[in-house]
Amino acid sequence: MATKPRPTGNQLFLGIECGGTRTVALLADAAGRPVKRIEAGPANLRLLSAAQLFRHFKSLAGEFPRPAALGIGMAGMRTNADRRRITIAAARIWPGISCAATNDLETALAAAGEQKLTRILVLSGTGSCCYGKNLNGKTAKVGGWGHILGDQGSGYEIGLLALKAVAARFDCDGKLPELGRRFLRALQLNEPSDFIAWAQGVDKSSVAALAKEVFAARNDLIAAEILGQAAESLAQDAIACARHLDGKDTRTEFILAGSILLKQPGFAKRVATRIKQVYPKAVVSPLARESAWGAVELAKQQVKVSKPEVESRKPVRDAETKAIPAALSMTELRNPRSMHLDKLPVAKAIQLMLSEDAKIPAAILAERKKIERAIGWIVASFKHGGRLFYIGAGTSGRLGILDASECPPTFRTPPELVQGIIAGGQPAIWQAVEGAEDDAPAGARAIGFRGVSRRDVVVGIAASGGTPFVHGALNEAKRRGAKTVLLCFNPFLKIPRASQPDLVIAPNVGPEILTGSTRLKAGTATKLVLNLFTTLAMVRLGKVRGNLMVDLNPSNTKLRGRAVRIVRELTGANEATAQAALEKSGWVVKTALRKLKH
Repeated sequence: MATKPRPTGNQLFLGIECGGTRTVALLADAAGRPVKRIEAGPANLRLLSAAQLFRHFKSLAGEFPRPAALGIGMAGMRTNADRRRITIAAARIWPGISCAATNDLETALAAAGEQKLTRILVLSGTGSCCYGKNLNGKTAKVGGWGHILGDQGSGYEIGLLALKAVAARFDCDGKLPELGRRFLRALQLNEPSDFIAWAQGVDKSSVAALAKEVFAARNDLIAAEILGQAAESLAQDAIACARHLDGKDTRTEFILAGSILLKQPGFAKRVATRIKQVYPKAVVSPLARESAWGAVELAKQQVKVSKPEVESRKPVRDAETKAIPAALSMTELRNPRSMHLDKLPVAKAIQLMLSEDAKIPAAILAERKKIERAIGWIVASFKHGGRLFYIGAGTSGRLGILDASECPPTFRTPPELVQGIIAGGQPAIWQAVEGAEDDAPAGARAIGFRGVSRRDVVVGIAASGGTPFVHGALNEAKRRGAKTVLLCFNPFLKIPRASQPDLVIAPNVGPEILTGSTRLKAGTATKLVLNLFTTLAMVRLGKVRGNLMVDLNPSNTKLRGRAVRIVRELTGANEATAQAALEKSGWVVKTALRKLKH
């Protein structure tokens, strides 16, 4: 029987702490003795491409011998998909090495040693955030919104508020306060107007560096007021984080971390004093070791546990987040007709592609009963105050957004009536967001934040049928009572009973001409089905008369001309009469028709 691997004296563990300002990599032995430490440039996962992440890890690996295990804490890591990005990149650099990947807040908590109480990390450096965990493993976070929306009590906020206050005081008094003179000297600027160009061209870290001058201006009233506000903001966030975990329980440990709190003891004392006014029995202390030690501890845990146990401790995904296997997906099979696509003359390639597209309508027509059922649900939803949501990743998500965006101008619907959700959010509309489609919990969260209810219909679009983001959304929507539809192009898809949507529409359009490129036939078929959903639903709602859109929104010259033609067609009025009726009705076609008694 195999024995569990245990740390030995000659085993080495590599901990990597990647932050927005710098990276610290620390190699230690099994006894916790440091062997080597290096610093490198910043590494926020949100700002790195796959190639940049690979190069960053590769440059670090060249500085160290091969470790027994690896721990990585990285700023910007939020989801399981993010975690996979890190572990995949690490596996390329350190093949066969077990890796624990998490965010830089978790590693900072781990660096604080064994946890015996609810623990809150209060972090203030360039940015700020409070992150806590109780003894049951429940976590809470307050802050971490970045410098535009948050970073309260951070070096960035202190520097920015001070710079704004200096400018305002100069405007009011015509005299530059002491703090302003400090800034000019520190930045090598000549006069207050130079602050404008400087502020427009610098990054977050440069603004945060001004905090040092604010702390140094001990007798400046502006500095005193800003530092008081910053200490209060940090304390309030820490208190809110603790209450998320334990309510009124005062047996809580607050760990102060980050350059602002660790290098400014007077400021840290103000924060601690304010926390203790609410939690008088709290333990408030600075983080004794740098966060990279937390990454080392996570690395050591990888070796202490045998491989089967490591696997068993992974979170088990429930029906809300389970990925659906896309076995036998037609989208991944090779099309026998296009095996020599690269050799075909362009004219023959055009004929081939169009002949494949010609098969799409028949495949969709074979699913007409299911499509009719979905349209009935959508109409009923609209009549009872519900909404239609499309949710997808990549091409599928973009097509959903496209169909949703066309409804307000075509049918004068409010923009919230038909909505598109894409994995990865707005950036994914124009470019691929790596790992976004694999994040099932993110799909569930997106549904929750849109307030989906039993009155709504949610259509998940996934060409292969197995996109985790889509299934996470569909299962959460179903849990909330909404009608759920999966539109895919994998008729062989097997979905576990617990994850079954209310309806699966799966036209068999066959393999793509370009293997796996679902922007081709699957994309075309998706557009056709979505056209059926919204167009026929709007027809049933009375927004069409004959084949004329009598509820369009004439928001430009072309559409106003169309509105005039529609009114003339339905009433027999001449152009001047039709336009006058539309102008009096605010360019609402139905109102103009009523005025003309049609």
